[in-house]
Amino acid sequence: MKLKLEDAALVFEPEESSALGRGVRAGFLGMLHMEIISERLKREFGLELIFSNPSVAFRVALRSGEETVIYSAARMPQSHEYTVIKEPWAALEIITPPQFIGALTTLMSEREGRISEAITIGKDRLLVRCVAPLREVIIDLYDRLKSITQGFASMSYELSEWREADVVRLDIVVAGERVNAFAEMVPREKVNFVGRARVEKLKGLIPSELFSIALQAEVEGRIIARETIGAMRKDVTGYLYGGDRSRKMKLWKKQQRGKKRLKESAHVEIPTEVFLKMLKK
Repeated sequence: MKLKLEDAALVFEPEESSALGRGVRAGFLGMLHMEIISERLKREFGLELIFSNPSVAFRVALRSGEETVIYSAARMPQSHEYTVIKEPWAALEIITPPQFIGALTTLMSEREGRISEAITIGKDRLLVRCVAPLREVIIDLYDRLKSITQGFASMSYELSEWREADVVRLDIVVAGERVNAFAEMVPREKVNFVGRARVEKLKGLIPSELFSIALQAEVEGRIIARETIGAMRKDVTGYLYGGDRSRKMKLWKKQQRGKKRLKESAHVEIPTEVFLKMLKK
């Protein structure tokens, strides 16, 4: 509440997850605003934070005939439990110099959106009206827009309608344990590409352990991508000099058995900064 009084742009409400525990569902102006808030919470309040993937509300029509609203991908029912998923779409108005209209068209195509009209409003300004899924708008669309237009473009948007969506839940499994904070809703046609990208990026962020760590992307019970973080190497024969090789073999086999036992019982602790870095595309 103290932070809210100092930053009127921060919006939050209490949230509780069976996997992550008690927390808040927060709204930010963008990735930079989120990073600033996270740093303040760490430095001023001494909090250790876990960030889950940004998500929008989905309207889910269950096979029982009921309709429910799901705010988190981690709570999305299994595919056999629902018939239709609807997601919110946003109507955008973008003001940009004309020379960037090509880059803007490419960006909207990448984000599943389309340009409905472009109106000249001045000598060197265009008003571009677009529609796009809200889930593609809330993450980093504004940052990407500023990047491709060298900072000259501005954007505003509002909710327009609900449309049926062919999206599936993508889960990330770390060492056999599903991490709900990484769950997200992804278009079915892009799920293989996104799954591979997520585990490849995660491989470079999670530090090595004394045992190998399997990273898997799972969709509807199927593993669609996998990466492995190799175990840290420790030379258990370093103090030996010369002598019979069988002694070294015994130490290596003992080390292998120890790593196997450790892998079966150990839990991978994911550093808090990894969750924030995974949000950046």
